[in-house]
Amino acid sequence: MRLDKFLKVSRIIKRRTVAKEACDKGIVTINGKQAKSSSEVNMGDVLEITFGEKIMKFKITEIKEHVLKAEAKEMYEIIE
Repeated sequence: MRLDKFLKVSRIIKRRTVAKEACDKGIVTINGKQAKSSSEVNMGDVLEITFGEKIMKFKITEIKEHVLKAEAKEMYEIIE
């Protein structure tokens, strides 16, 4: 699944266009490498997103095309 779509479906970022902009600005990394919005994500990958001065790390535990709001948090695990 594309990174921008995963961020939207998992509701880490609310809109796909905002997720794409975040990737283009270089604030999203996959396994320590700067990621493009078109980068593929897999289960077990670690995403790092910089929100202002706060850095959040997520481990992908599940990938689904469509998910309900209540189930979205099951797609990732917050590491930091």
